[in-house]
Order: sequence, then structure tokens, then C-alpha cells
Amino acid sequence: MNKKEIMEVKRRFKKEACTFTRMCGCYVDAEKNKVVNFGQTFLNLEEEEFYKYLEIAKKVLSGNVGNNLLTLEFPLEEEAAGGKQQFLMGLRESKLKNDDLMDRFYDLVIENYDYAGNYLILIFHDAYDVMTRTTDNNKLDESEEVYEYLLCAVCPVSLSKPGLGYRADENRIGPRIRDWVVGAPDSGFVFPAFNDRTTDIHSLLFYTRDTKEPHSEFMELGLGCGTKRTATEQKNLFSHIVKHALGNDEENSETILLELQQKMSDYIEEQEVFVDEETGVILEGAELEKLMADTAISDDAASTIKEAYTENFSSQLPEVAHLIDPKTLAANARIREEEELRAQVEELKAQVARQQPLSDDADADDTIKTYDVILRVKPEKVPQIKSQYIDGQKCLVIPMDENEHAAVNGVNTTV
Repeated sequence: MNKKEIMEVKRRFKKEACTFTRMCGCYVDAEKNKVVNFGQTFLNLEEEEFYKYLEIAKKVLSGNVGNNLLTLEFPLEEEAAGGKQQFLMGLRESKLKNDDLMDRFYDLVIENYDYAGNYLILIFHDAYDVMTRTTDNNKLDESEEVYEYLLCAVCPVSLSKPGLGYRADENRIGPRIRDWVVGAPDSGFVFPAFNDRTTDIHSLLFYTRDTKEPHSEFMELGLGCGTKRTATEQKNLFSHIVKHALGNDEENSETILLELQQKMSDYIEEQEVFVDEETGVILEGAELEKLMADTAISDDAASTIKEAYTENFSSQLPEVAHLIDPKTLAANARIREEEELRAQVEELKAQVARQQPLSDDADADDTIKTYDVILRVKPEKVPQIKSQYIDGQKCLVIPMDENEHAAVNGVNTTV
């Protein structure tokens, strides 16, 4: 699912547009026991609950595509009888009204979701009447299809923080009563995916709040899909590959990695006019080799990097943008700009110094070679200066009053 398709579904998660038919949930404790199950018609919820649950659903469609939001595909064996995809299809067709299927679903999550603590499993059923769109993206007043889907959120439940509060029953300030609070979703999914504005039963959209360590065990074992790295995982893995190949000189490896990332950023600008915006610029091994050739990476290190890159990313070639740390590049660009600015200032200072007359104690021979005599006089004295031959020698004559002083090579004197 791309960003536009995700936003089309998410925009309906508000009071006047929401069409959730049913919501079910199961509260699980740290020992993986089912504490309480519940299920009800979503639109019958009290207003405060309605908005709280709606906020949780919105979070599952939040974040960056390719990082927080990953499209996962089912292998063929999971689409056969007894597979995870087939189970989710049955759960969708039941509209969450089959208690046995709901129990099996909760068990599926509990057995395959690695979390040390209490959490709440929420699942929503929705049927979206997809309106036909014209080529200029305007809606037509007719339905193209009904997109029926499930949205699941797994939310951590933790004790509220200790503190002081007003105890109305005792009319005093005392320790606040701590209770268990449902947090924002840690993971979730939407099944089936809404690809090309239509139902795609062969894939789902997976959500993770933690992009460094997503619940890959739930992707693979709980949902039956192959694991997929987030953009953050791809970037960290690539950085590790480069630094490991460059050796133990951490400062040098950081500098070279930054140089390589800058080359990759330039490559994106060159290629993005030729690729689809949703696809992004993919980094092939051969192109990585060309980019490394323009850096300070040795041939041996470049060979090691390319081999490790091919081995680790063969099943999922990443977008070049996913391997770049934009904050680091931006900070480096600011440093370079500051250095260039300082260099320009120093050059300007040097130019000004070369154009200025000598200071009082300067040596003319050391600083300015063009002139033998340099005068600095008050503006009113300039018209009085004239040349005159004295004893056959051409001289500059500057009339002086009795109270006037002169400085010769920095030494004050009267004439």
C-alpha cells in the first residue's frame, strides 16, 4: 500500500465517516493468560470510548511507509487450507461474530507475539464502499467495490505512574491510586491490503512503532508472512557492513561512510526523474560498486562490502534513501557550509589587507612593493601638497603650521 491508499482508508476514521461494524478485544497478562474478552458493535460505544478506540485504530495507519508501515506478502503455502491467510479470510468473513474463531485468533497472537508484559489485543471489522475515481482524482457517485477488511492493534498495558493526588473520600492529599492504562499500539496489521484501491488478499499491511526492533517473529509465525526489514533496520545493517569492512579506525570509517552516503544522496537526485515516486531509487550491487569507486574505500574493502551487501539484501534490495541518514548528511552539509564561509571570510580579510595602506609602524618594503613613499594626511592638507626642486632634487612639500605634528614611521615629531 502506498501513502495515498493508506490515507484514503485512514481519513474515514472519524465520527461522521466511520463505518466499523464490530470491535473485539482480549486483555492478556504478563503470564500470557487471557484476563478478559469482549466484543460489541462499534457504533454503539459511549462517545468517550468511541474516540479512544478510534485513536488506537488511526495509529495502526500512522508513520512512514517502508519504515513503520510494511506491505507483507503471503507465501503460497499460507494461502492453502490450514494456512494463516486462509484463517484470516475466515475471520473476516465471520465479521468477528464467531467466538471460536476469535479465541483461535487470540491464541495465535499470544503464542507468537514476544512481549514481556501486559497487553491488549484489539481487532476491528470494517466494510468500505469504495467510490469510483476519475483520472483527475474526482469521486463519482457510484461504488466500485466494497473493501472489507480487519484492522488489528496490539497495545501495551502498563501501570500509571505513582504520584500524589486529591483523595476525595478522605478529603486529603495522598498517594494516587494506580491503575492499568492502555498505551498506543506497539504493532498491528490491516488485512487484506488495499493495493491499487482494491482488495488484495495476497498481502497485508503491517505496522510497527519500534522501527529498530519490530516484532519480526509475529510477521513470520503469527501472520505467516516472510519478515521484512524496516528502513531503519536496512540503514543500520548497511552502516555495520561498511564499518566492519573498513576496520577498527572508527573516526576514519565514519568519515568514509558519510562520504559514501553523500554520493548515494547525489545518485538519488540524478535518478529520481527516471523512476516512479512510489517505487523509489533501488540500489543494485553494481551501482554500489560504482559509487564506492569514487570514495576513499580501498578495492579490498569495496569487494567485502559488495559481497556482504549482496548476501544480506539479495531477497529485498533496498531503496537508496533507506540507507542514508538524512540528519547526519544535513549536519555535515551545515559544517561544510560553515567551513566554506570561514574560508571566504579569511580570503576577504586578506584581500582587504592587500588593498589597505600601511599602518604607522609598517615596513613599506615588506608589505607594499609598488610605492617608495606613502603619505597619510588629513583631507584639508591634500590641496596644500606640491612638488618642488630643492638643491636639484625633486621633493614633496607639505606646508606645516607651528602647532602641527607629524608622525614619521610611527614616531611623532614636530617640524
